[in-house]
Amino acid sequence: MRINRLRAWHVPLTSHTAYYMAEGKTCDTVESVVIALDTDGGLTGWGEVCPIPHYLPAYARGVTPALQEMAPIILGGDPIGPDALMAQADAYLMGHPYAKSALDIALWDLTGQVAGLPLHALLGGQRQADLPLYHSITCVEPHEMARIAIDAQSRGINQFQAKLGASGDWQTDVERLIKVREAVGPGPLVYGDWNCGATSLDATRVGRAVAHLDVMLEQPCATLDDCARVRQATGLPMKLDELAHDTDSLLRAHRLGIMDAVALKLSKFGGLSATRRARDLCQHLGARMCIECTWGSDIVTAAALHLGASTNPNRLQNVCDLSGYVSPRLAPTAPERSEGRIAPPQGPGLGITVDAAQLGQPDLILD
Repeated sequence: MRINRLRAWHVPLTSHTAYYMAEGKTCDTVESVVIALDTDGGLTGWGEVCPIPHYLPAYARGVTPALQEMAPIILGGDPIGPDALMAQADAYLMGHPYAKSALDIALWDLTGQVAGLPLHALLGGQRQADLPLYHSITCVEPHEMARIAIDAQSRGINQFQAKLGASGDWQTDVERLIKVREAVGPGPLVYGDWNCGATSLDATRVGRAVAHLDVMLEQPCATLDDCARVRQATGLPMKLDELAHDTDSLLRAHRLGIMDAVALKLSKFGGLSATRRARDLCQHLGARMCIECTWGSDIVTAAALHLGASTNPNRLQNVCDLSGYVSPRLAPTAPERSEGRIAPPQGPGLGITVDAAQLGQPDLILD
């Protein structure tokens, strides 16, 4: 079986609530790129990547030119066993992991379909029936963030990510963390996320002001060294996100003692193949993991759920139902959250049925 066509669509995904983050970053309407790999055997594999503007060195309109560049590798390639074709793609076009992420997911989808198995069976086996979710709370006024937390808790969520830094003053960030922590009561996990947008001084001031609370800090600063200074000054546990993107970054963060938890996002590492290797390293290092992606709908959500389901439950902190935050749903029958948890699809490959009619005509066809 060989790949004989690649199709791609640019799909605007609109958040049910605008997500405000530090340094003016927002998730409101964001463009996702959906790809389909068609084969001469009649099967189609689906992939997706949705970079957030101004968030990481990735942008939606950079995906299709990268795929066009890799066309000599993709077209006519053997989709079964994604590592082989992805190694060729890496040699042919260096970098651009976000564009390769969609390609890698589609290859895994085809491999699972041919095997007749859900992807979690190929990624290590299903380790638990369903997975814990966290709820991301947009950075708005503290009392409104507390209200959002209470609403999510009433629907079974017990892990809460409170966005920080959008107002530009550290005192309000202190109030945000205090209000959310008080709102959900003792026990649930609460962490404040700056998305790299704080100085080590401001993050330290916030951390010291809430050091009496049971909270974790997420990615306060833009460098590992600054994050390490905040950790040392506050004594609070820390989760990494944006700066965790390859083996070297994971090992260095571990040595610095700032990787109590880490977000493994498919688009940062380059898809399921590379993120699976990162997952296995983090299991060895003892870090708790959030397995997800930057943003997206049902395709990328399903891929992350399969990897999460095959992860040691003692090391899986949570996953994210990204598709639950946006519309439209690209696979309307894909899994949804229930009582704060979500189950991976069980069909072959990704295990979801993409509603191709919603996509319309492709923006790119390579054959």
